[in-house]
Amino acid sequence: MKVYQTNEIKNIALLGSAGSGKTTLAESMLFEAGIIKRRGTVEQKNTVSDYFPVEQEYGYSVFPTVFHVEWNNKKLNIIDCPGSDDFVGGAITALNVTDQAVILINGQYGPEVGTQNAFRYTDKLNKPVIFLINQLDREHCDFDSLLANMKEIYGDKCVPVQYPIATGPGFNAVIDVLLMKKYSWNPEGGAPTIEDIPAEEMDKAKEMHAALVEAAAANDDTLMEKFFESESLTEDEMREGIRKGLVTRSIFPVFCVCAGKDMGVRRLMEFLGNVVPFVSEMPKLHNTRGEEISPDTAGPTSIYFFKTGMEPHIGEVSYFKVMSGTLKAGADLQNADRGSKERIAQIYACAGANRIAVDEMHAGDIGCTVKLKDVKTGNTLNDKDTDNRFDFIKYPNPKYSRAVKAINEAETEKMMAALTKMRQEDPTWVVEQSKELRQIIVRGQGEFHLRTLKWRMENNEKIKIEYIEPKIPYRETITKAARADYRHKKQSGGAGQFGEVHMIVEPYADGMPAPTVFKFGGQEYRINVKNQEVVDLEWGGKLVFINSVVGGAIDARFMPAILKGVMERMERGPLTGSYARDVRVIVYDGKMHPVDSNELSFMLAARNAFSAAFREAGPKVLEPIYDLEVYVPADYMGDVMSDLQGRRALIMGMDSEAGYQKLSAKIPLKELSNYSIALSSITGGRASFTTKFASYELVPNEIQQQLIQQHEAETKEEE
Repeated sequence: MKVYQTNEIKNIALLGSAGSGKTTLAESMLFEAGIIKRRGTVEQKNTVSDYFPVEQEYGYSVFPTVFHVEWNNKKLNIIDCPGSDDFVGGAITALNVTDQAVILINGQYGPEVGTQNAFRYTDKLNKPVIFLINQLDREHCDFDSLLANMKEIYGDKCVPVQYPIATGPGFNAVIDVLLMKKYSWNPEGGAPTIEDIPAEEMDKAKEMHAALVEAAAANDDTLMEKFFESESLTEDEMREGIRKGLVTRSIFPVFCVCAGKDMGVRRLMEFLGNVVPFVSEMPKLHNTRGEEISPDTAGPTSIYFFKTGMEPHIGEVSYFKVMSGTLKAGADLQNADRGSKERIAQIYACAGANRIAVDEMHAGDIGCTVKLKDVKTGNTLNDKDTDNRFDFIKYPNPKYSRAVKAINEAETEKMMAALTKMRQEDPTWVVEQSKELRQIIVRGQGEFHLRTLKWRMENNEKIKIEYIEPKIPYRETITKAARADYRHKKQSGGAGQFGEVHMIVEPYADGMPAPTVFKFGGQEYRINVKNQEVVDLEWGGKLVFINSVVGGAIDARFMPAILKGVMERMERGPLTGSYARDVRVIVYDGKMHPVDSNELSFMLAARNAFSAAFREAGPKVLEPIYDLEVYVPADYMGDVMSDLQGRRALIMGMDSEAGYQKLSAKIPLKELSNYSIALSSITGGRASFTTKFASYELVPNEIQQQLIQQHEAETKEEE
C-alpha cells in the first residue's frame, strides 16, 4: 500500500453506548473502502472488530480494534472502541492517540449513559466531536425529538449536516444541508442516488443550511465578514470553517446513517476525509519532561506503544503511534522505559485480525508489529540519540474489586502470570498481591469487566478460578494516652532471655509539640526526649518513636529491637489485625540483665507492652472512605439517593451536567462492594459512577464491635 505523509493521515475514534452500532459501522466503512469484500455481522460473529472469542461469546466489544481505510488519497486510522462503561479503558486509550471522535447515538434511544461518558472524556481531552445518529430505520426513531434532546444536553454547538426525510423501517433518504442535495439508497445501501432537494423539503433545508453556514462562519473572522456581507459561503469555505470549529470544539456536526444497511456511510467517509483535522492541525503532545513533540517526519524517530493484544498462534501484537520521525521496517530502537534494544523487523497497517505489511510509517501514523522482546504497553522506543518518554494516558480508578484464587492452588503461579499478561491488554485491570489482606485482589471497572476476565482465564488459559468478597483494609488508632510495661523472662538452662520495657502511647498528629509530662493513676511521668524517630508508614500515617530512658536502664543498642517489636504490632493491630497508624510511642524506662538481655528479649517485651498500652488508649477502628460521583438520569435520582443513604453514604451535593444529574457523596469502601451491580439494577444500566479514595474515618461503635469479635473468632480458629 501507499506510504502516507503526515498531512495525509487522520486518526479517528468510534465511540458510543453499547448497541449503538460501532462495530457494524466499522464493517460498512471497511467495505466501502474495499478492505473487505463482504460485510460481516455481530450476530454471525464474522466482523473485523470483535474477533476475540470472548467478544463473540458475549456479543460485546471488549477490546478497542484498530483498522484503517484509504479514502481519496488519505489514510484514515480508525479505532472501534467498546461501548460498555466496564471497558472504558479502550475508549480512553483510543482518544489519547487519535485526533477526532465520532460518537454514535442509537436512533431509538438517543443519548445514553455511554454517550455521556464518551462525551465527558472528549471534553476532558479537548478532542473534536462529530455526532452520528445511527439506526434511523428502527421503529421508534424520532429524529426531530432526538435532535432537540441533543441540543438541550450539548447546546447549540450541535448543528445538523443532514436530516432524514423519514425514519423507521422505510428510512432510505437524507437531505444534506452542506451540499444541498438529496441522498437516497436502494434497499442494499452502498452508492447513493444524488438528486436536487424536493420542493416540499426546500424551506426546511434552507433554514438548516443557513444555521450550518452561520456556525461554520463563526470560527473564522474572514468567513464571518463574508457571511455578514452575502449570508452565504462556498462549500470549500464551509468545510474550512467547520474544520476550524472542530479543532476548537465550537461545533459538533450531526450526521445520519443506517450502518446496518450501509446507508450514508460513504458520505460520512467523504466528510472525514475532506473536513476533519489532520494530525498536524491538532495541539501537540508533550513528553514526560514537558517538551512539545511535533509530528515531524524529518525529526528523530519516537514511537509510543498504546495497546497490546494477545492473539492465538502469534502471541503479542504491539500497537504503536509514530510520535515523530519516520519508522522503517528493520529499524533498531532503544526502549526508553526499560533500557533494552529492539529491532522492529516488520511493521503493519492494521485491519483487525488482518495486517498489511508496509515498509515505513511517518509521524502521526498508527500501526502494529509482532515478536518484540521486551516492550510493554506504555513504552516508548527512540532513535539512539533521542530520549523521549510519554505518559499522557490516564485511566479511571477501579470501581469493583474481588479477591481471586485458583481453585487448584498449584495453579496460583500460573494464574498470576496470566493476570499480568491480561493487564497488558487492558490497563484498567489492576492486580495486587495484598500483604495486608493476605489476598490476591483484582480490581476493575465493574462486575461485567471481572466476569470477562474470569471467562478468559477459564476458557483461554484453562485455569479455573473463583471470586470471593475482598477484605476491607481497615486501620487502627488510639484516642488517648495510656501506659503499660511488660517483662519478658525465660530461663531454660544456659543463657536465658530477659527484657523489660515501660512505655507510653498517645495519638499523634503532625505538628504536635514534644511530650513533657503525663499523669496516670495519680502518678506523674516526666519525659526527657533523648532521641526521636519518625516512621512514615507505607500504609499511611506515622509512627513516632521516642527514647526517653534515663540512667542507663536500657542500653541504646536495644532501641532498634524495641522499635522492631512495636512495628510488628503496628502491622497487625491488637483489635482486628489491621495496620495501626498515627501513634506516638515513648519508651521511658525498663530493665535489663547483664547476661540474659538480648535483642529478641526486648523485641518481645516491646511488642507485648505496646499491645497492652494500645488496648487501654481508647482504641478505634478506621475505615476507608471514598469520594463518589454518580451520573444519573433525573427520574432515577430519588431511588439512587435512597440506596446511598442505606449504604451509610453522606450526600455532599447535587448538580446537573450534560443532561444528567451529578450526585456527590462520601461512602465507606465496605458499602461500595456491590455498588456497580446495584446501581445498574436501580437505573436499568443508565447511570455511571466514579470513585476516589478520600480518607480514613472512625467506624460506628456497633460495627467496631462486630469487627473485633470477628477477628477474635478467626484468631481462635488459627490457633
